[in-house]
Amino acid sequence: MRSINPSAKTLRSLLVISAFTLLPSVALLFSSTTLAETVKMTASKICHDSSSSYYARTKNFTPYPSLKACLAAGGKLPKGQQHSDTSSASDYSRNAFTHWVDDDGDCLNTRHELLQKLSTGTITLSDDGCRVLRGRWNDPYSGDILYDSTNIDVDHLVPLAWAWEHGAQAWTAQQRRQFANDERNLFAVTASLNRSKGAQGPESWLPPNTQFHCQYVTRYLRVMLVYPFEASARDSIRALQQRICN
Repeated sequence: MRSINPSAKTLRSLLVISAFTLLPSVALLFSSTTLAETVKMTASKICHDSSSSYYARTKNFTPYPSLKACLAAGGKLPKGQQHSDTSSASDYSRNAFTHWVDDDGDCLNTRHELLQKLSTGTITLSDDGCRVLRGRWNDPYSGDILYDSTNIDVDHLVPLAWAWEHGAQAWTAQQRRQFANDERNLFAVTASLNRSKGAQGPESWLPPNTQFHCQYVTRYLRVMLVYPFEASARDSIRALQQRICN
């Protein structure tokens, strides 16, 4: 059998032809991967991933790394579209985070110890000494001064449900317990504001006190750096912090 040794010129020609033949496939693969990495939230809070018929037409949007992240930020699916990845949301239970504990056994739980520490005036305790009834608190969310603890909620800056959606479902029970009682993640605020916030992250909810926005999202990010949140969630909040504070 006679071996054939193609000339260098022939080899170059074959390589050029192969390259041009592969380019469209490579470009298509790269394009599809890039589109799949970004979910677009419109001004009307509709989340479009690459399967949406409106994806290419959506030019003004807030980017999210996944459909789950977009929905967790308060987004909605396009009409008629269903999201198959709902297991983590349906599995969430507030009981997964042991909160308002009394670690030092003084009968004041985390909520009331925080109210005691944050009060800028004399506090009044209940008869049994286990609850803070009155004091003087500066609400950073509204800028108001509060005196009656019944009008106050102790807010988890990074909400428990939001944390669950962005990594806490994989934490240990001890990590969730520590997170739920971590004073770095707690604010004493007007109850109605805390309830309007619900489980929303800073992409979809910020306090009405605009002067506190930078501090709010900066502290949100600092809390996220202490615990093992998903990297994509951290990156999203870091980008938001840079936009707000710069």
